[in-house]
Amino acid sequence: MTYAGNKKNLSGLPADRVELVVGDITDAELVYQLVKEADAVVHYAAESHNDNSLNDPFPFVQTNIIGTYTLLEACRKYGVRYHHVSTDEVYGDLPLREGLSGKGEGPGEKFTPETPYNPSSPYSSTKAGSDLLVRAWVRSYGLKATISNCSNNYGPYQHIEKFIPRQITNILSGMRPKLYGDGKNVRDWIHVDDHSAAVWTILMNGRIGETYLIGADGERNNSDVLELILELMGQPKDAYDCVKDRAGHDLRYAIDSTKIREELGWTPQFTDFRDGLADTIKWYTENRDWWAAEKEAVEAKYAKNNQ
Repeated sequence: MTYAGNKKNLSGLPADRVELVVGDITDAELVYQLVKEADAVVHYAAESHNDNSLNDPFPFVQTNIIGTYTLLEACRKYGVRYHHVSTDEVYGDLPLREGLSGKGEGPGEKFTPETPYNPSSPYSSTKAGSDLLVRAWVRSYGLKATISNCSNNYGPYQHIEKFIPRQITNILSGMRPKLYGDGKNVRDWIHVDDHSAAVWTILMNGRIGETYLIGADGERNNSDVLELILELMGQPKDAYDCVKDRAGHDLRYAIDSTKIREELGWTPQFTDFRDGLADTIKWYTENRDWWAAEKEAVEAKYAKNNQ
């Protein structure tokens, strides 16, 4: 298990329906053994943090490329249905829209399944590579596979290196939140439960070989998100520090999820971002034992990387 793995995430799940196998998806012997017994494989496993990929790309190549190849070959051998979970970051970024208030209204270009790939970081480039492997295995070998590219997730159980839980846990720990650059970079937020429901819908009803984009029309710029977190936690909206921007920081992501909505009938249930964020804050506040032991190490890593 990597630093981001946490066995507590399985607490409360029915023991007779869940088996945790601790291993490496590049371990072909183990992967083949498991896939042989599977009805389907849903591939969520990835190294996924942009900052980490800039400082050490190797684990991203190993997990996202070699790991995906290993799973694909196992599914090909045993004829197992495969779904590949990917990211909107494979498309690069979009121009900022004039007058974006953080509420996502107004016209603007969005990513579609036909948008050319244009990744900008070691993380997103390795995810793009893994997507292309899946497409090749479908075309060359007839693998029964689908792909989904999702926008930024938020909600409970998210590792505290990610943007929203990092800000929440900073405030809970008495530290001032940090914001890259001017905070105008836009992300398209979706609640994790909506993402999971979409993946299930694709696994059950998606057309083999197709790519579906998952999004909930949740565009917000980073400063608006942070200021809303501060407001909901009873802090002044300007109680944060701006730090040097990340290298290659994408400007804007936005998902056009028309295809999955019209073709498969999926719609997001968590459409009020403020309410979803308030519930997320409540979860981290009530579950300090889930994240507190890691907080010091995470912040030390950020401080070292930003020297």
